[in-house]
Amino acid sequence: MKKAILIVGILFFGLEAHARMTAETIVKNAFDYWRGKACVSTIIMTVHRPDWERVMTIKTWTRGESDSLFVITRPAKDKGNGTLKIDKGMWMYNPKVNRVIKLPPSMMSQGWQGSDFSNNDLAKSDSLIKDYVHTLEDTKIDQGKKIYFIKSMPKPEAPVIWGMIKLVVREDNILLSEGFFDEDLKAVKIMTAWDIQMAGDKLFPLKWKMQKSDAKDEYTQFVYEKIDFKKSLSKNIFTRTHLKNPGI
Repeated sequence: MKKAILIVGILFFGLEAHARMTAETIVKNAFDYWRGKACVSTIIMTVHRPDWERVMTIKTWTRGESDSLFVITRPAKDKGNGTLKIDKGMWMYNPKVNRVIKLPPSMMSQGWQGSDFSNNDLAKSDSLIKDYVHTLEDTKIDQGKKIYFIKSMPKPEAPVIWGMIKLVVREDNILLSEGFFDEDLKAVKIMTAWDIQMAGDKLFPLKWKMQKSDAKDEYTQFVYEKIDFKKSLSKNIFTRTHLKNPGI
């Protein structure tokens, strides 16, 4: 009897570990697919509020899991403002004062250029992979493709601000949505992706929206005007020198 119970216990914990590994793999594959090995893109960002709207064009470079550079190219009054992330460090540049400022970790969660996307969101930070435990909650079939529903809870003592994140990922690694919840597990904002088209040699959502949960008329939308996935990018791009002079 004890042997039977032991076998059942081993099978149960083995299946639980397998499910956790599967969820972790799904999340990692989705973020690896999202970023690619390297990418250069042009994005139209629209920050929408009930009584005003702001539109900017952004040139972006990303490499691997932690290097990224975002520089505004339009409108003229904002041209040259940029953000550089290298590993865990982040810097901002304002051409009007000609200063590069290093951001403290606490500012990684702040909205970028007044948008609903945080610095972490833009950088596609690998914190979600490293600082959370992922559980596969459900699956369904939609238009012939399997959809995974994943709950991500922070590891003990992890330096994160979200009490829970919920992801919806398609079986071909396309991230369809990412919901963010506070420490009381109350919904704060949700990012959704659509308009999935071929971008080079792979499918990619060309439209993204980050929307506040308690204010339906407040959101930020990204539209990819151009996106080019590459095998690699020079490390010289991800420097403070290039942040100040990106050649735009």
